[in-house]
Order: sequence, then structure tokens, then C-alpha cells
Amino acid sequence: MGKFVNPDNSAFQVALNSEIYVDKTGLIEYTNRVLGSPQAYICNSRPRRFGKSITANMLAAYYSRGCDSKEMFDNFAISQGNNYKKHINKYDVIHFDVQWVISQAESTDSCVSFIEKIIVDELRDEYPGCLPGGTIRLSTALSSIFSITGRKFIIIIDEWDVLIRDAASNTGIQDEYIDFLRSLFKGIEPTKYILLAYMTGILPIKKVKTQSALNNFIEFSMLDAKVFAPYIGFTEEEVRLLCKKHNRNFEQVKQWYDGYLLEGIHVYNPTSVVNVMLWGKYNSYWYATSSYESIKTFVNQDFDGLKQDIITMLSGNQVKVKPMSFQNDMVNFKNKDDILTVLIHLGYLAFNGDYSTAYIPNEEICKEFSDALEENKWTELSALLSESEKLLQATLRLDGNAVSNGIEKIHDLFISSIQYNNENSLSCVLTIAYLFSLNYYFKPVREFPLGKGFADIVYIPRPDYAMEYPALVIELKWNQSAETAIMQIRQKNYPDPIKCYAGKILMVGINYDKDTKHHQCIIEEYMK
Repeated sequence: MGKFVNPDNSAFQVALNSEIYVDKTGLIEYTNRVLGSPQAYICNSRPRRFGKSITANMLAAYYSRGCDSKEMFDNFAISQGNNYKKHINKYDVIHFDVQWVISQAESTDSCVSFIEKIIVDELRDEYPGCLPGGTIRLSTALSSIFSITGRKFIIIIDEWDVLIRDAASNTGIQDEYIDFLRSLFKGIEPTKYILLAYMTGILPIKKVKTQSALNNFIEFSMLDAKVFAPYIGFTEEEVRLLCKKHNRNFEQVKQWYDGYLLEGIHVYNPTSVVNVMLWGKYNSYWYATSSYESIKTFVNQDFDGLKQDIITMLSGNQVKVKPMSFQNDMVNFKNKDDILTVLIHLGYLAFNGDYSTAYIPNEEICKEFSDALEENKWTELSALLSESEKLLQATLRLDGNAVSNGIEKIHDLFISSIQYNNENSLSCVLTIAYLFSLNYYFKPVREFPLGKGFADIVYIPRPDYAMEYPALVIELKWNQSAETAIMQIRQKNYPDPIKCYAGKILMVGINYDKDTKHHQCIIEEYMK
């Protein structure tokens, strides 16, 4: 048993010691199934705080012959698998964390040689007489051990992409690192000694001239999670059970932390959910990461349409994104799509694969964006928020004419790129126009199920403002009338189900006339 070669299970035991642990061992059923096959090369990228290291430690604890983990896993889901006993603690495992290696190496430039030396030295101790003296590559060592003993290896690399992210401008070390990974995993010889390769990090594998540098790896990412979707974060059912156990309001947890949709599965940030279960405070728990600076860095990139897209997403809408050109590094940004794509991988945006759109997933991330942009002092955003504040105040005064004029002014000055052609475009313009409301309200909910139908847009005040600010039920019409919109709200009893969220409810009916190109607005207080 060494530090990197055939490690013990103590790292995974730390996770199990937590007051809250959600069983994700079902992932091992997949890795057991693909052992020794072409599908055994896995890169599972996910954002910070989504359990990357716990998963890597879990795999090492299960497979490493340097420990006895049967008692540890006997009560988890994997124990019900057909091949559970066949594979547990049966294999030679190499497990290392590139982030830790960087902190121990003399310099970033010596990182690769440090990894190879320390692991090869451990292999010499583990397999005496199998390796020649002197400096040899790790790939050479593994090939030699296999040729003499027939033993194959499972290699688990945590934070594989740290050098790609943190040494983004150091092309020398990047080239050396990619060459190191290729020597381990590419070609005919590695297929002889590799039983399973599992790499986890934030970014997918770096592209070289539009192709993956390790194109034999299967990518499981925030863009395409495949069968790993239930294991990337907490599922909705898991969160429901936690809320029940810890006496938390599920709907509130959902409002704050839901929003990532992977293969049709609602996925929650595990660290945020654990924190709200333990402490009961609904807030952003990204403060321990570099999110704040990351958002400011990326949204300040000077690409046409990027700021408009950020504002559109802040208002609760989705924007189109083409993720395929992104080179999976932190240097080669060619357009706004690359910026949106890296933000998806970092977890600051979510991705809708059905429509190829990006969006801000929940209240937690919306707060991160709002705080970062407020400090950033965007001129465009500041001007829009000033007009948006006037619009909200006019709404609260029940001044329909002022609201109509305000919507038209905001559209003409800030979002004329959105051309009116249907109720959906009207809805998008309207949520941007009400952007200032996010200071007091949750993100707008579109197609909110209420009464006998679905309201077009609903704004629910945050609990701290529930008695000061009314809930807003907004119905939109296209070439009809504001009166028709108000009548629909009343007839279908939209306000009744949200009475518990606010002291008052305002019904807002808005119509856009395509011929006159003007809005009409009627606002009435709902009398309970």
C-alpha cells in the first residue's frame, strides 16, 4: 500500500463520516461493466463542489487491493450488483490528485516529472525486480510490469485539468502534460495494461486542432452526462428525502438550488444542499470557490452579443449556444459561445440539450451573477436597471400607462435586438424589462401552473419582502387586449394558489398590438 499505488480507503471514509452522505455507489455498476473494454476510458467532468473527489476516492476504495472495503460498501447500492464481490479490492490501482501534486512539486514546470518519479518509485517497491534502475516513464513502467506479471491497472486521476486551467498560458507544460497522458492511455500498448482509466475535473479533455487530445476517452459532462446524470449531483428524489429527514421546505430548496437538467433528471449542487440541510440558511454557498472572479473575468470578454445574452439570462430567459467550438481550455476563446460553454462547465450556467440553450439555473447562481455584475459596474446594466426600477414602481402604483410606456422605452433602448413576432418574444422582453425586480423577487416563473391553467409569468417576492411587495401574476396577449388578459386571470383563478406567498397579489394584463406597435397594460389588485 502506497500513497498513489494501491491506496487505502481512508479518503472515502472521510466522506462517509459526514453527517450527510448520499449513496452514489451505483456508478460502480457501470465501471464494473466496462472494465477491460474500449468503454473503460472515462472522463467525467463536472463543476466544483459537485463531488468529483468523493467519486474518485470511492472508486479507489472499491477497486484497490491495498485495502479491505467490503464492510464499507456492504450497505450501499453497489452491494446488490451481480459483480459486486467479484471486483471489490481485486485490482492494482494508481490514484493521484493533480492539484495536490502541484502543491508538492518544486514548480509547475516540474509537475509531470514529479508525478512520474513518485509513482514509478512506488511501483518499484510494489513490484521488486520488474523495473530497471534510473529514470523511466510511467507508461514504460506499467508496460514492463504487465509483460512480467500480467497485471493490469486501474488509473484514477482527480482534478486532471488543473494544469489546463491554472497554467493556461504555459504552453510548454501543457504540451508536456498532454504528452504524458497520451503516453499512458493512447495506442496499442496501453490497451494491454489498462483495465480502467477514470479522470475527473471541471473541463472536458482539451482539444487539439478541434479534436480531443485523447479521443479514445468517453466524455461525461454538463453538456452530455449520459448514464452518469444521476451521479453528478443530488437527484430531486434524494433532495426530497433529505428535506423530509432534516425538516426543510422542499419547494424553497428547489427554488434556490434546482435547475441543472441532465438527461431529463433534475440535478442539485450537493454541497449547497448539504449546507442548507445542516444550517437552514437559503443563500449562495459558492463563496468558497473562485466563482466571483470567474464570472467577472468571463462576462467582460469583448464579444458581440455576450452582454445582451447575460442580461437575457439574468431575467430568467434562455439563450442559444453552440458549444462545439470551445477548445476545453481557458485561453482559446473565439466567440461568445465559447464563454457561455465554459460557464456551463463551471456550473454558472445550465444547458438545455433539447434546444441547445444556456440559462441561469437557480436563485443561488442568479445571486452570484447579480453580485459580480453589480461590483463590475456595467454601464449597460446600470442604465437598464434604472429604467427597470421605474417600471416596477409604476406597476406597484397600478399605473398601466406608465408601465406600457416603460416597456416600450426599455425595448427600444436596450433590447431592440429581440424582434416581436409572438407571445414568447413579448414574454422575453417583459422579463428583461422587470430585471430590477430580482432585488426583491425570486426569478420569474414562466408558465406557472395556477388555478385552472398556466399564468404566463409569475413573480414571487422573497420571504423577507413578502409583506412589502405583492406577488405579480402577469398574463400576456398578442393582438387582443389587456382586458382579455385580466379576464383570463380572474376566470381561471390564477392568483388563489399563491396567496400564501405574499400579503397582496397584483394582476397584470399586457397586450401588444402588432399594427400600432404599442403595448397596453391594465393592473388590478386581486381581492381575496
